[in-house]
Amino acid sequence: MKIRALEIKDLDDFIEMCAQHAVYEKASFSKEGKEEKFKDLLESKSNWQAFVVEIDQQLVGYCSLVKQFSTWGAEHYLYLDCLFIKEVYRGRKIGSLLMKWVNGYAKEANCNEIQWQTPDFNTDAIRFYNRIGALSKTKERFFWTV
Repeated sequence: MKIRALEIKDLDDFIEMCAQHAVYEKASFSKEGKEEKFKDLLESKSNWQAFVVEIDQQLVGYCSLVKQFSTWGAEHYLYLDCLFIKEVYRGRKIGSLLMKWVNGYAKEANCNEIQWQTPDFNTDAIRFYNRIGALSKTKERFFWTV
């Protein structure tokens, strides 16, 4: 298993995994225009970072991260925007290894906390996050279209 930065050559597989992730979380997702947007992000060296999990030269999962600032904490934290492992690869400790890798990445980025969210119906993910020692905080997430 190898964890590495997302590359432009990975975009077709990456976008397909994003679509699978959206289905898993009962969300809408359109592939239209995504390749160009992700390509622009990768070339611009934005604050968004994506990493893929590769086994035998096949992408089996990904995570995406953004370093953010907490006003109340007066320090940076790492926001884990997405974490996804293809269904046929779940249960093989890949998620645990990826989260351990994310933890190390956060330390290297001088972040003392990682934050993320998952839908309340995603009980498998909630059990997984509890098992690795993460704490949950109940909040409502709002969306405001501009």
